[in-house]
Amino acid sequence: MIDADLTQSHTQQILINKFRVPDPARDEFMQRLRINRALIQTLSGFVRDFIFEQTGGPGKYNFVTMAVWESAAALDAARQAVYAEYAASGYNPSEMYARLDIEADIAYYTQIEA
Repeated sequence: MIDADLTQSHTQQILINKFRVPDPARDEFMQRLRINRALIQTLSGFVRDFIFEQTGGPGKYNFVTMAVWESAAALDAARQAVYAEYAASGYNPSEMYARLDIEADIAYYTQIEA
């Protein structure tokens, strides 16, 4: 269950990434997720993150990650910090996804009232 943190502020920004990860790529993908989580959890404005793995249903994405940031400015600063770390370490997400046949759907959201 997702807790009430998401309902406290409409200014929070949410990064939701959906991935189709083939079974042979799972271990390397999970290793990268752990590295990314360790980094983002240290950044200013980070609120909370979640990782979901599909356990059933017809959906094509078997992993979903969600990171909640306290504001658009915090998310922008975090994105820059993450990209800088990728450049410094030589990590290229697009290359990894292509090599492992991972499909990614990356998007930014804000909560709205329905």
